[in-house]
Amino acid sequence: MEEPHRRIRALHTASTITVYQAYRPEIGGPAARNGRFPAAWKPDRMTWIKPSFLWMMYRCGWGTKEGQETVLAVEITRDGFDWALRHSCLSHYVRGLHPDRVTWQRDLKRAPARVQWDPERDLHLRPLPHRSLQLGLSGEASARYANEWIVSISDVTPLAHEIHALVRDGELDSATRLLPLEQGYPAGDELLAHLRP
Repeated sequence: MEEPHRRIRALHTASTITVYQAYRPEIGGPAARNGRFPAAWKPDRMTWIKPSFLWMMYRCGWGTKEGQETVLAVEITRDGFDWALRHSCLSHYVRGLHPDRVTWQRDLKRAPARVQWDPERDLHLRPLPHRSLQLGLSGEASARYANEWIVSISDVTPLAHEIHALVRDGELDSATRLLPLEQGYPAGDELLAHLRP
């Protein structure tokens, strides 16, 4: 079956979806131990969550980039994730999807969440022809994320390092078997019509 050009691929259950973030150890460590972000985490800054594990690996360099050494798998409620999608605006203007640039800019400024569709990555972190979603949360969305939606937080840095080592050694089948089982997230037109260019 051909891969849709834009699709939310994620590890999900009937009630939760797992997203990924990477932080410096002073934030990532306490977050994983306590199941919530520590006081050092700034809720007033936009925070980007990524349902794609390999896109997160691309972004954080398998947990080697400075300030992104601790990779977290954050399991959140699907109700919360869907709320964020419903209240999102695309991060860039698209003629035909938005009435005009001024309307889009107004909507973007008001929206507590924004969406980017970025090229999905393979095990070598090379771009693939299809795109995966990134979700930026600010204001009300960021507060809800931190205080209401989180079910659990796990440190998956060891997993990232293990998969990376297998990729470096050319053991791609073994690396693939360790990847989170990401499948199409059931978000219908009601949630995505305003977010698909």
